[in-house]
Amino acid sequence: MRLAFVTDSAGRRAGGIHACLPLLARALATQGCGVTTFAIRDLADEDPASDWEPIPLHLFPPTGPRALGMSPGLVRHLTRSDADVLHTHGLWQGASLATHLASKRRGRPYVVSPHGMLDPWALAHSRWKKLVASALFERKHLVHAACIHALCESEARSIRSYGLRQPVAIIPNAVELPADPVGSPAPAPARALVFLGRLHPKKGLLSALDAWSKAYSTAGTTRGDRWQLVIAGWDQNRHEDDLKMHCAALGLPFASIPAATYLDPSHDFGDTGVVFVGPAFGPDKDRLLRRADAFILPSLSEGLPMAVLEAWAYGLPVLMTEHCNLPEGFIAEAAIRIGTDSHSIAAGLADLFAGSGDALRSMGSNGRRLVEERFTWDRVAGQMRQVYEWILGGGAAPAFLHDP
Repeated sequence: MRLAFVTDSAGRRAGGIHACLPLLARALATQGCGVTTFAIRDLADEDPASDWEPIPLHLFPPTGPRALGMSPGLVRHLTRSDADVLHTHGLWQGASLATHLASKRRGRPYVVSPHGMLDPWALAHSRWKKLVASALFERKHLVHAACIHALCESEARSIRSYGLRQPVAIIPNAVELPADPVGSPAPAPARALVFLGRLHPKKGLLSALDAWSKAYSTAGTTRGDRWQLVIAGWDQNRHEDDLKMHCAALGLPFASIPAATYLDPSHDFGDTGVVFVGPAFGPDKDRLLRRADAFILPSLSEGLPMAVLEAWAYGLPVLMTEHCNLPEGFIAEAAIRIGTDSHSIAAGLADLFAGSGDALRSMGSNGRRLVEERFTWDRVAGQMRQVYEWILGGGAAPAFLHDP
């Protein structure tokens, strides 16, 4: 079976989509699928080819406003590809138009993974741009999909609310488990509560800083520990400046330190309440998660966040909102529930600070076990392959496929 992944950006600025797609492609390849990725070149990104190896990656220059990401070259090459099934990842960009046109010209079916982009918060953000994109191409792209892939039940409901009636396959994201067992983090001047992801208003960090300012003066006093909020991620539309200005207005001591420097044990940043360490990829991300004592995602909207799955894979207790769409994390006692307002986040922080080491380790172990049981790439790729085979050959629909 030959597959074509189609996406607006194959680089790291694509956030969670970039975090999961190369891993999904490689997992499908191990199950006998031939996967090729087609994407629009993002000039702000470094060459992403090494992140995709050994999956072939073809990049095409955009034409016209980058906000819409149109690319005639992508349309031509996708139309000429020998893929049996096309699979669009993400919406509202020229990749959607390319998939729809290639499918129409060659008569090949396609699957669409919105990755949370039909959720209510996402639809309200940049609303006018999405109304234009919908009128020009996105509505046709979605309506003619053979199947739509939802990451969770909540996203499936959003897809239905948008008026789409095709079968919906509910298949979660997955994560790679660290190769070696994860022990307690190395001794550090302060215990680290880590956020990892793109710096964007929907991540709820402004409210988290409000909550942290309330908790900072008494952070850990219950147990005599010091805590530090570590914000790791790539900046989008200068939101990092907004966060730093908010720290200053709140009187929160903060510092900007590259991840490699922060992780150097010879440096002591324990007296700093908030540390911005910039993007953390590869070995730096691994070291950051091993250094962390807990993880936080106060998001207003998510599809299904890779960052939370990664935190659980490293055995970390997690603070997260219901909008992260991982209710099994609360059921398994792997996470502390927080809201999106500062009061609720502060209450969650108080629970974290009051927790004993054994209680926090138990919470992290619950998360690790949850990932091992439900969120591995072998399992997810197997389910996705079932969808492709059903589209091509018919027969009984997979059990996780939901008709209207």
